[in-house]
Amino acid sequence: MKPVTVIEGSSPIILGQPHSGTWMPDEVLAVLKPEAHGLADTDWHIPELYDGLVPGATVVRANFNRYLIDANRAPDGASLYPGQNTTGLVPLVDFEGRPIWLVEPDEAEIGRRLASFHGPYHAALRAQIERVRQMHGVAVLYDCHSIRSTLPFLFEGRLPDLNIGTNSGTSCDPEIGRAAVIACEAADGFNVVLDGRFKGGWTTRHYGNPASGVHAIQMEIVQDRYLASEQPPFTYSPEKAAPLRDVLAEVFEQIRLTIGDIA
Repeated sequence: MKPVTVIEGSSPIILGQPHSGTWMPDEVLAVLKPEAHGLADTDWHIPELYDGLVPGATVVRANFNRYLIDANRAPDGASLYPGQNTTGLVPLVDFEGRPIWLVEPDEAEIGRRLASFHGPYHAALRAQIERVRQMHGVAVLYDCHSIRSTLPFLFEGRLPDLNIGTNSGTSCDPEIGRAAVIACEAADGFNVVLDGRFKGGWTTRHYGNPASGVHAIQMEIVQDRYLASEQPPFTYSPEKAAPLRDVLAEVFEQIRLTIGDIA
């Protein structure tokens, strides 16, 4: 199993997909609690949801599951949201706060996973950001995420449908974040927030550097806007996804136009 799939494109937009993978090594599954084998915290069907929305987009996709190691966390394990419930570099609990391991990984095992999975994912991402930036003078890293709409362990109430993160306006030109919000607000039946509960993960915060021509933005989507149900087997619903895909296509069009203005 290759840890990362890379699809090189000609667009200035790169789609990061760190949490849609479902592969786990047998030896890791053996120490994962049976009730966690369903990998419920996966960003389900993200490749299918985004397929074809950005002509020529580059895609960098982690094939391994976030329970193995989270490609959207800092390699030193620093918390994204100090003082709030969250999950770490190698999660010890799931999104409902329940322990997931029969035997928790030790430091040596975490180091092995960093070298074998987290490192290759980010090496591929760095290479594609630089390739695209050299090609266009600018690169927009759009990090694709989804999550169940209601998870009391992580946040109060129901999340907005579309959660845009720009690390409080520092990971991309503010006009890119504003363009994404405007596109979402123009759509009927969807609500949106900018830099709310999700301000962008480590990927967004680490790579976003507008002064160097690298803009990073995260989109966290509630899963009941495109899944048949937020319960297993987490089936993709083309009918529910269709209006969401229309919104996302408009987000990318507005980002494309904005890139032209700021490049």
